[in-house]
Formats: sequence, structure tokens, C-alpha cells
Amino acid sequence: MPILVNLDRVLLDRGMTLTELAERIDLALPNLSILKTNKARAIRFSTLEAICRELDCQPGDVLEYIGD
Repeated sequence: MPILVNLDRVLLDRGMTLTELAERIDLALPNLSILKTNKARAIRFSTLEAICRELDCQPGDVLEYIGD
């Protein structure tokens, strides 16, 4: 998949756990885990917005395009 989710790196940089982020953005932990492990096929803009708000980052910090 050419889109890589760098959520684990951003969480580590912010000193936050996935569980804490899930609670802050009111998203089920399994759903956030799917995103973190690059198994998600899509992400809602509202979810991306909440992640960026809580982690004080830009969408490009979380998502990365990997070309061929």
C-alpha cells in the first residue's frame, strides 16, 4: 500500500499511548489499532482532524505517501 500511517512514531514523539489517544478522541481502541498497524483501507477526515488536534500535528505527520 503506498500510504503509510506513522501514528506510532507521532505517539512516541508526544509521549502518548494509543489507549490515551483513543480515549481523548472518543474512538474505539481496536479501530485506532487498525489504523496504527496500516491495516485500514480508509480514514474519515473527522478522525484525522481529531488525531491531529490531540497530537498537535499536521496530517502529513501521520500519513506518508510511499511511491514505487
